[in-house]
Amino acid sequence: MKKLITGIHHVTAIAAHTQQNFDFYSGVLGLRFVKKTVNFEAPEVYHLYYGDEAGNPGSILTFFPYEGLAKGRHGNGMLNTTTFSAPASSLDYWLDRLGRSGILHKMPQERFPGEVVVYLEDIDGLGLELVFNENDNRPGIPSDTIPSENALKGFHHVEIWQEGYEQQTAGVLTGILNHKLIAEQGNRFRFAATDAPGNYIDLLFAAGNQKGRAGSGTVHHLAFATPDRQTQSDVLKKVIEANLNPSPVRDRKYFTSIYFREPGGVLFEVATAGPGFTVDEPLETLGEALKLPEQFEPRRAELEKLLIPLTATRGMSE
Repeated sequence: MKKLITGIHHVTAIAAHTQQNFDFYSGVLGLRFVKKTVNFEAPEVYHLYYGDEAGNPGSILTFFPYEGLAKGRHGNGMLNTTTFSAPASSLDYWLDRLGRSGILHKMPQERFPGEVVVYLEDIDGLGLELVFNENDNRPGIPSDTIPSENALKGFHHVEIWQEGYEQQTAGVLTGILNHKLIAEQGNRFRFAATDAPGNYIDLLFAAGNQKGRAGSGTVHHLAFATPDRQTQSDVLKKVIEANLNPSPVRDRKYFTSIYFREPGGVLFEVATAGPGFTVDEPLETLGEALKLPEQFEPRRAELEKLLIPLTATRGMSE
């Protein structure tokens, strides 16, 4: 029997600086730019996708860049930190790279056994971490400027802040999304549907923290991966039974999605693993051309004038 949820599919965040966003994620972090398309609800705004070589679930960070948008605020009821997995041996490399790039960051600290964490933020203030560990068997993301032995591998975990267990976020993870509690430390509780880097959900219970506020530098939603339309339908039934008011199934071209807001306030999505990002362009040229949903093709000339041109970057030279 197929698992209804296999782990994280993607994280979608909000940005205010389109070109700088592209420069940071494709240049400094060395992620592959796998898709340049538009927000299906607001086609005048890009939807930019970064990930591993093929944009596999567990590696995909996406952005809606609203140029000049005011900053949001980290706080309870939000996913505040998205973390990437890096080889344990690459700690010094990344500290040097961040320093030479002018990226402010905190000093390394150990969290769970075998995990050393460095916190940083992008230009919009989005919370990020690099987690240096020996437990990730995925290959590094190929990059022109980052040696393969130091390359990031995709997500490690995401971090959600909540007021307390009474928010019932943990209950949604375990009761609907087939996650299990696999580790805890202080007020941090780690859940996973698949016990491997790229799929961990860390809940931090922080009574008294201010509530988060949407804006640039904040996460819009967290998407969980489901194998296919049938398993997605099975999840949808469970969400309806829990009275969480899910959306209808929506076709996002590269996957289909349902959305619902969990009791603590975070918008959750359940997205199918396929058909994937090569449905409209080959693997070798992912991200090079603007790809539009069929309904917006008649507006291509108009949209290409409205959208800010992106200038390719090779990132930092070694």
